[in-house]
Amino acid sequence: MRIAKLVVVGVGLMGASCALALRSSAAVGEVVGVGRSRANLDRALARGAIDRGLTLDEDWTRELAGADVVLVAVPVAQYRSVFTALAPALDGRSIVIDAGSTKQDVVRVARETLGPCLPRFVPGHPITGSERSGADAADATLYVGRQVILTPLPETAPAALARAEEFWTACGARVSRLDAERHDRILAAVSHLPHLLAFLLVAELVSRSDGAEYLGNAGGGFRDFTRIAASSPEMWRDIALANRDALLVEIGAYRNALDALAMSIEHRDAKAVEAMIAKAADARRRWGASGIGAVDDAS
Repeated sequence: MRIAKLVVVGVGLMGASCALALRSSAAVGEVVGVGRSRANLDRALARGAIDRGLTLDEDWTRELAGADVVLVAVPVAQYRSVFTALAPALDGRSIVIDAGSTKQDVVRVARETLGPCLPRFVPGHPITGSERSGADAADATLYVGRQVILTPLPETAPAALARAEEFWTACGARVSRLDAERHDRILAAVSHLPHLLAFLLVAELVSRSDGAEYLGNAGGGFRDFTRIAASSPEMWRDIALANRDALLVEIGAYRNALDALAMSIEHRDAKAVEAMIAKAADARRRWGASGIGAVDDAS
């Protein structure tokens, strides 16, 4: 794959890592970065992720001329304004891809804003990440061996879909496909809920008057479980609200399981407690041995 010009809207961890990955495989020529912060754009420039940068307050849509690919990698709450701005300026040969962690809301916004450009939009979600953010956290190997889930629309042009698959493969990823609704349901359970649980546990402990003492006595297990609680508050706020319905279902299921565990402990039902732990331990060992999810994931 060869991309003569790439425009990255959102030059944070995901967007800047894409640019670095494509540069390392000599798959891209010119890279233009667009973002909210001049300071972050300057860091992306210093790292060689982009050739030049414009803020969203500037006339950035002029850079869409001649772009082969436009990657949108901003928090999902910003998609409407970004799509509305880019739709009338999009080059006739460009495809638009994204890296959002939720997909039904993204598809809905795309249908409402992209107009005749919709067939050239290929929604996607890279299953990778880090608790760190910004261009400084970018890593050219972030996507290597990781999965990118594409959720194409019925209207998606086959050529655009093929181009999107080539793009992510050039970044080192494995590409799969899911329906947008199914994607959001699954990710609510295996990504969105775990992140919120980590946030909630840390927030509850530090809200205690003696919270510092609790953290001072925490060990590796707590550190491993709560690593993702250092992730971007803005990004995870947007994800939680965007995937509200599926997330509420998963919170309810988890609450029921937690209630069942509490009941077993209250009644000193050692057999039930051990059975639950054994089932989980066996499943986790088998999943870990498969190699899936072996890299840090804050997506």
